[in-house]
Amino acid sequence: MQQEDATRLIEDWTRTHGRTRDRLLPLLHMLQEEIGFIDDAAIPAIATALNLSRADVHGVVTFYHDFRRTPAGRHVVKLCRAESCQARGATAIEKAATDRLGVPMGETRPDGQVTLEPVYCLGLCAVGPNALVDGRPVARIDAATLDRIAQEIAA
Repeated sequence: MQQEDATRLIEDWTRTHGRTRDRLLPLLHMLQEEIGFIDDAAIPAIATALNLSRADVHGVVTFYHDFRRTPAGRHVVKLCRAESCQARGATAIEKAATDRLGVPMGETRPDGQVTLEPVYCLGLCAVGPNALVDGRPVARIDAATLDRIAQEIAA
């Protein structure tokens, strides 16, 4: 999406929802939903629209882990790193996932097929280790589950 498109989305959204500083998080969520990420080039337009500094907007975008600053892969796999999942073997699962999916944690594969991200609790602690695969929860991940996830992504 071009910068002009992001600016238009920002203007349209603020016209409907307001231009106060408390609108920042909802605006960022809308942009990410529409565009797929928060482009650094959009930060000045967001700041102007909400009468905030660029530093304020940049600080919020970089503070919250759910906001992406680059496009995600076609498939997004989020592995839980919370203590409960760690106690159930998530460290080994993470290592195996990076090997099987061919992408380091926190990155997108060069072919754009998959993004592997950490998440710090999915609320499924009793059935860990857990993941979200394209928004779908997957519990009790083991080697066989990772193989199924890799096959699903390759399809």
